[in-house]
Amino acid sequence: MSRTVFQVAGWLLFIAVVVVTVSPIGLRPHTSFGAGPERMAAFFLLGLLFGIGYDRHWLMTIALVIAIAFGIEALQLLAPSRHARFDDALVKAIGAVIGVAAGYVIARMSWLRS
Repeated sequence: MSRTVFQVAGWLLFIAVVVVTVSPIGLRPHTSFGAGPERMAAFFLLGLLFGIGYDRHWLMTIALVIAIAFGIEALQLLAPSRHARFDDALVKAIGAVIGVAAGYVIARMSWLRS
């Protein structure tokens, strides 16, 4: 599969996460898992897609997903019904970094190389 597919999917997921994160709290989708696992899973998937799509630039990708996690959390300061918390950003960043690492490993497998 082409890296471009994963890059585009990663950026589309990024846009979706931004919209969900800064929209009013009542519009946020809910699952039975709770907010912590939801954050971790969303950012794991984001990191996974970027890790596969940008495996040749894994260090920059890690820096990017950490910046995204803290940046999106800071954007919540602009939404009156939302709040920005360091521990929320940390959960997001950890999930994203684990995702990048997993994506890097997957991308290095011979069956995925383009």
